[in-house]
Amino acid sequence: MGHPTIYPTGATVYLPEKAWSGYTIFQAADVGALLIDMNGREVHLWKGLRGFPNKLFPGGFVLGSTSERDPKYGFQDESNLVQVDWEGNIVWKFDRYEFIEDPGHSPQWMARQHHDYQREGNPVGYYAPGQEPKTDSGTTIILAHKNVTRSEIASIELLDDTIIEVDWEGRILWEWSVSDHFSELGFDEDAKQSLYRDPNTRGFGVHAGDWMHINSVSVLGPNKHYDAGDQRFHPDNIIWDARESNIIAIISKRTGEIVWKLGPNYDQEEVKHIGWIIGQHHAHLIPKGLPGEGNILIFDNGGWGGYGSPNPESPDGLKVARRDHSRVLEINPVTLEIEWQYTPTEAGFQAPLDSYRFYSPYISSAQRLPNGNTLITEGADGRIFEVTREHELVWEYISPYKNNRNSNMVYRAYRVPYDWVPQLEKPIETEIPKIDVADYRLPGAAPRGAITTVEVEGTISYGEGALCVARTDETARKDRDRHEQN
Repeated sequence: MGHPTIYPTGATVYLPEKAWSGYTIFQAADVGALLIDMNGREVHLWKGLRGFPNKLFPGGFVLGSTSERDPKYGFQDESNLVQVDWEGNIVWKFDRYEFIEDPGHSPQWMARQHHDYQREGNPVGYYAPGQEPKTDSGTTIILAHKNVTRSEIASIELLDDTIIEVDWEGRILWEWSVSDHFSELGFDEDAKQSLYRDPNTRGFGVHAGDWMHINSVSVLGPNKHYDAGDQRFHPDNIIWDARESNIIAIISKRTGEIVWKLGPNYDQEEVKHIGWIIGQHHAHLIPKGLPGEGNILIFDNGGWGGYGSPNPESPDGLKVARRDHSRVLEINPVTLEIEWQYTPTEAGFQAPLDSYRFYSPYISSAQRLPNGNTLITEGADGRIFEVTREHELVWEYISPYKNNRNSNMVYRAYRVPYDWVPQLEKPIETEIPKIDVADYRLPGAAPRGAITTVEVEGTISYGEGALCVARTDETARKDRDRHEQN
């Protein structure tokens, strides 16, 4: 399917009276961590800081990474996790998870961090009233990698996902590995067999299987479910989601056991109404103090994911579930009811003909804002936008920065309050009205309707309703003659 060759970039829509205004941080391709205001003005750049993801803390501090492991030997391994100040000085660093000796590289300690982390004080990494992340102390939850061999899962080495907690001095206080809980994940026999045959090798590095690909991890934090006596939602418990297996789960921080789970099978009666969640990202519990608190917010990518019985779409039983559009879902974790959603339908597209117009098959995220709006990162196309509870688009930004693959992809963006950045004066907010794309023309292009229009006399219509076609009398006569000859 063809696409336009010209795309707008920067801020394209901003309605100040309806948006929740602040600064937005995201990874500007290979340039660095970029901070923009609501009008898309670039107000600060941490050049060279890698964002997997970038998170902005009060006082103008940012967490990110300064280097990546050679991808020939480690898939999506960040060498370190660092906190830098406004000037880019490193004020905290963690890299001592595993001592790595890759061929052709100097031996070194690495964090092997990937996809997510959370600093004590805030459960999810974005603004929540009264829950500010610590900037000069505290522990940090980190999602990391470790290579393991598990004969009950696969016959080859696995790229396992681990979650660790480290203190300010970098000491590892707690560790959890998903492969230790294989029996709790809910795979049926068909899924186990396809997983054993190919645990998502991808053909990268030393062909270790990226069998789960956990891409999000956060703490539950204070919540109404625990307040009501549900022990599964203890504030210290941790929620994660795994892209390749279509699983979202909560683990007990105390025991490590899985205490709540969605997936990997969405054909079960109690979840059929949700539909298949596929390749999802950024599943987290909306923090206390924000609209929808206690519900799980998910960017349900669609695309491909899951293990199971071979089918015409997946002859080998890998990536058995597929869908060519995305959804943002807000789900009550107790009742499993969908409390809010943003799908191609809410985006104004006609399903199923153009559902693909809201579609990011990888990366992406969703953040609940204090006024009830939702900030969505449609990452594959570098689009960050904000919608109201009624699905109105009130802010939109498209990244102009492209990586070495000519992609402007944005992994995850966050909105923070202006006062988290005291180094800057509050910017002037200028409305950017929505453009009517049917009437918009580039300078120098002919405006719509700038043609000579005449009314044809003596027209008659064939057919009825919306598909009626107008023809002149002479054209109609020729059509009838051709029809009679055939």
